[in-house]
Amino acid sequence: MPKPGYIAFDLGAESGRAMLAVLSNDRLELTEAHRFLNTPQRLPSGLHWNLTELWANLVEGLRKCGKLAKEKKIKLVSLGVDTWGVDYGLIGASGELLGIPFAYRDTRNGPAMAATVKKLSEKSIYQATGIQFMPFNTLFQLVAAKKSEPGLLELANQGGRLLFMPDLLHYFFSGKPHVEATIASTSQMIDPRSGRWATGLLKSLGLPTRALGKIVPAGTRIGKLRAEIAANAEVGLLDVIVPGSHDTASAVAAVPVDESQSKNWAYLSSGTWSLMGVEIDRPKLNEAARQAGFTHERGVGGKIRFLKNIAGLWLVQECRRDFARRGQEFSYQQLTDLAAKAEPFRTLVDPGYAPFASPGDMPAKIAQFAKQTGQKLPTTPGQYVRACLESLALTYRRTLDRIESVIEKKIDVLHIVGGGGQNTLLNQMTADAINRRVIVGPYEATAVGNALTQAIGAGQVRNLVHLRAIVRKSFKPVTYEPRNSTAFNQAGERFAAYIR
Repeated sequence: MPKPGYIAFDLGAESGRAMLAVLSNDRLELTEAHRFLNTPQRLPSGLHWNLTELWANLVEGLRKCGKLAKEKKIKLVSLGVDTWGVDYGLIGASGELLGIPFAYRDTRNGPAMAATVKKLSEKSIYQATGIQFMPFNTLFQLVAAKKSEPGLLELANQGGRLLFMPDLLHYFFSGKPHVEATIASTSQMIDPRSGRWATGLLKSLGLPTRALGKIVPAGTRIGKLRAEIAANAEVGLLDVIVPGSHDTASAVAAVPVDESQSKNWAYLSSGTWSLMGVEIDRPKLNEAARQAGFTHERGVGGKIRFLKNIAGLWLVQECRRDFARRGQEFSYQQLTDLAAKAEPFRTLVDPGYAPFASPGDMPAKIAQFAKQTGQKLPTTPGQYVRACLESLALTYRRTLDRIESVIEKKIDVLHIVGGGGQNTLLNQMTADAINRRVIVGPYEATAVGNALTQAIGAGQVRNLVHLRAIVRKSFKPVTYEPRNSTAFNQAGERFAAYIR
């Protein structure tokens, strides 16, 4: 019998890829078939995703996966898409796309959040949704859309649908509009107790609710690949099975923990964003959780991902782009090597400092933060990148301390998954900062979780416990032990004065 194969489309805020995942004897093998850039574009209306180019790359990735599967004699079973959170598109009653989806870093979202909080208060919104307050949450994007172009929302509300980015792409593949639970939960529009739409909150803001469709769990088969797409890509009529469509949900599903051996663990999904948290069964909607900025998102298998969003390697990515604009081209490994040789703790920054969230001029923003806080300014690429990495490690330490305080449980080990786990310097800094063991891998956790959640939907993986057993069998982790915690303890006291 040919081995079953799953196509995992993993779209991040910087790039995307199509991965062919082959499952055999409880082992998963991944092959990258296609990789492409994902770059938002500035139009007169604001910052938008280049949706048609994204879609063209998905179809090309499907074609390449189909070709690879034929070469390997793999029987393709299904495909699924995961993306970053919060962003959405609208379709009308006829199924036509209404406008080009905005990118979450668009500047209209900040004023919308301020207006919303002024009207309803943070406490009431948090009790209704359990989501960390960030300007780009879908709730605030819709408030901004209502102000700038209310007609589009009304059109969607007259028989159309609001679809989050992976839902929209699943719709393009299948022709069937559905909303998947993990991506919907990033929106600040879901009741964390029930997992259903917080319609009372939305109505109080005058936002549309008829465009909100039924929410389905990760692993749901929503239909077949459209015949014209299958013919164009030269693949069969595959199933379209929604994975944990939020990339972090798929990544956390692939944490290789064995809960029969370790129950006191936390995860860090490391990439453009760092998402740090624990899995819980019931929401923690107390004041401590709200004040600390913790969020409740849905996970694979009905879990709640209790976590905090942290700026992540976006800081380094933006520094690298700025260096390149000035004629200094570095690979990420070269920047890490330069950071390793730079002066320790010269400059510390708050990754959550608001100006850092916008693209462009990151080194200048870091220098300005240093000047405002009375620190030495970085002067070399290595010093800038070291400032980012040390500050991230200290932020992880602060976040883990707060997690333990809210859930009233000691965390013994931190699992790091995702592409950021390839930064060995940051991994060691993290172990030193939190003063406990760090286990890293798999690096391709999002694609792994995506594919294996599809396999749950196809009946070839039993549940989340079985999924994680396959991950442990398929990928060898790397362990980091603390080596320099004293230095990070001392730096932590200074860092506390700079962070909001």
